[in-house]
Amino acid sequence: MITRFFRIIISKIRKEPYDLNSAIPKEYLLKLGFSRLQMLLRGFFIFPGRRKNFIFVGSHTKIKCRSKLKTEKYLTISQYCYIDALSENGIQLGNNVSIGRNTTIECTGSLKFLGKGLVVGNNVGMGTHGFFGCAGGIEIGDDTIFGNFVSMHSENHNFDNLQIPIRLQGVNHRGIKIGCNCWIGSKVTILDGVNIGNGCIIAAGSVVVSGNYDDNKIYGGVPAKVIKNRD
Repeated sequence: MITRFFRIIISKIRKEPYDLNSAIPKEYLLKLGFSRLQMLLRGFFIFPGRRKNFIFVGSHTKIKCRSKLKTEKYLTISQYCYIDALSENGIQLGNNVSIGRNTTIECTGSLKFLGKGLVVGNNVGMGTHGFFGCAGGIEIGDDTIFGNFVSMHSENHNFDNLQIPIRLQGVNHRGIKIGCNCWIGSKVTILDGVNIGNGCIIAAGSVVVSGNYDDNKIYGGVPAKVIKNRD
């Protein structure tokens, strides 16, 4: 009975069929349900004007510049996340987005110039311990999923002048774009100027450098290169 109840609730939230393993203990499901209720109440408190959006916020999470964080429905921000939405365009999150625990999202690297921000599509899962540096702008398409410890850096330091310390030469931005239905493996590093097409898989531990990455291919290595085609 409890398993069926949770299955129905999750399916309605996800707007797609969702099944639960019958071996999951009832006590586990009850504790999970209570935890989600706590997160929902915390979301009501943090975003009082968006209660119909059903925002779940974990404990010890810090969100700065909330007015720049735009959300659709069923957003989950897990425990110990740090989100700073200060930027030109802020953060825009689609339906059913999940941000894993200990994730950092920073939209501006320096107060001299505001960063561009972050746009995330629907049904996106961002794994635990991620870092998303959005100063140059990051766009993530629908149905894309991330492994743990993924880092994205949409900013580069200028370094051409040998007479001036690198820290004083400023930065440049080209932005990062990731298409729909991609799988970014754990501990992947994505650098500024990357444009990943739809349906791509990036193998764990890869470093993705500036360039265009075609649809429906598997990339891996340092730097990441084509391993094979998905089709």
